[in-house]
Amino acid sequence: MRNATLPPSLSPGVRRVALLLVSFLFALLSQAAMAHGVDENDKAFIEGASGVNIIPYMYLGAKHMVTGYDHLLFLAGVIFFLYRMKDVGAYVTLFAIGHSTTLLLGVLLDIRANPYLIDAIIGLSVVYKAIDNLDGFRTWFGIAPNPKAAVLIFGFFHGFGLATKLQELTLAKEGMIYNLISFNVGVELGQFMALAIILLLMNLWRMSGNFHRSAIFANAALMTAGFVLVGFQLAGYFTQGA
Repeated sequence: MRNATLPPSLSPGVRRVALLLVSFLFALLSQAAMAHGVDENDKAFIEGASGVNIIPYMYLGAKHMVTGYDHLLFLAGVIFFLYRMKDVGAYVTLFAIGHSTTLLLGVLLDIRANPYLIDAIIGLSVVYKAIDNLDGFRTWFGIAPNPKAAVLIFGFFHGFGLATKLQELTLAKEGMIYNLISFNVGVELGQFMALAIILLLMNLWRMSGNFHRSAIFANAALMTAGFVLVGFQLAGYFTQGA
């Protein structure tokens, strides 16, 4: 593991963190089937709208990001051990490039794939980042994946995951390019807002004195959440989408 060590006994603070993580995991279990979903009101607007709607699509993009816990789990894992804003910016930029590329091209070029399988890969991205934070690839498998390349590649899948959902809707041809670009801008604005909150909470946690002692539990919970997402999506694939 990179920066955390397992303590001989758990302090009250570590136990509280563990309980919070477990509670979050149960909340995730109750909502996992909705990963990358578009709710009914948003579907009605998208399918009923015509022409250029820049502000509404920016709002929908931002809403998707700040409520997209699969994105947020991955981003939290990415920045978990990043202490310099330069490094945070580099990794988040790579993720944004990947996410934007497949979101736009997937819809505009009508590139299709099974959404359950894409969302399962997104779940694996969360698992990957947790293992990477635990230094598991080097210690367990004797390999060291390029972290920046991995973030870019998984960014492609995160963007394509939303593209598969938008492809299920009837999008008006008039103004589609402008609306998709606006949606993508909203996604990046939402990512910026969510990232600011995650960084604030992460820095408060780092200053609490419990960060290094509880980091292993946090990443174990992160890995478990990723496997939960994978399981739900594969179950959906075999029961509905195969």
